[in-house]
Amino acid sequence: MRFARSKRVLRLKTIDSCFEELKDSRLVDETFTVDEVREMLDGLQVVVRGEVETELINTAHTNVLLLRQLFNQAEKFYLRLQTDISELENRDLLEQVAEFEKTDFKTPNKSNQESNKPKLAPLNEGGVSELLNKEIARLQEENDKLKTRLRTLETQAMSALDEKTRAERALKDIQKVQGEQQEINCLEDTVAALKEDYEKSLSANAASQKDLQENLVSAKHDLLRIQEQLNLAEKELDKKFQQTAAYRNMKEMLTKKNDQIKDLRKKLQRYEPDE
Repeated sequence: MRFARSKRVLRLKTIDSCFEELKDSRLVDETFTVDEVREMLDGLQVVVRGEVETELINTAHTNVLLLRQLFNQAEKFYLRLQTDISELENRDLLEQVAEFEKTDFKTPNKSNQESNKPKLAPLNEGGVSELLNKEIARLQEENDKLKTRLRTLETQAMSALDEKTRAERALKDIQKVQGEQQEINCLEDTVAALKEDYEKSLSANAASQKDLQENLVSAKHDLLRIQEQLNLAEKELDKKFQQTAAYRNMKEMLTKKNDQIKDLRKKLQRYEPDE
């Protein structure tokens, strides 16, 4: 209340200074028009409104900070505080607070008054404190149980993770073996297909070789037959050529020429024996 009273007094002084400033700065003439008076009042209204609004906002925010401190302290002792907004407009209580403020600041001997004011009863072990201690003990015990359970769950989770890791490794090994087996099967199928193709090729080559041999033998026979036919035809042609007149004439001419050459050689040997 002293803090609020000091802030209120400071704000009232500020408002008074606004009026004094208006008097000193504007009220220098003896007569004013209606418009001039209205202008001065409007300006004063704006200034006073701003000061009052600032004070109200500051008071509200200050109360929020105060309540926040109280509630934070209450949370440390697991207390649940509740407020009743309707009590803030109770005229009787507001009058009691105003009377309390008046007597508090008007009493000269404040030390005696402070000692005579009623005090809050301290928390004893048999009342709320005992309940709080029991609640704290219960929460600590529950917290210990939760920690134990958490450690158990962590152990189980680690075991499950290890099992999962081993299972994944085993699965990878199985997949690797299956992949290798599939490759082996593919290679076996490829080898079998190549072997089958090779056997087919051998069979085809054997058949083609046999056909070639047969064709070669047949070609040889045909060649011999054709050569024989050619020899016969050649003999036949020679025989027929020898029976022609031209052949006989040519033969006679060659015979005569040979005889002439013989005679010439004899004469030549007679005249030129050394050569």
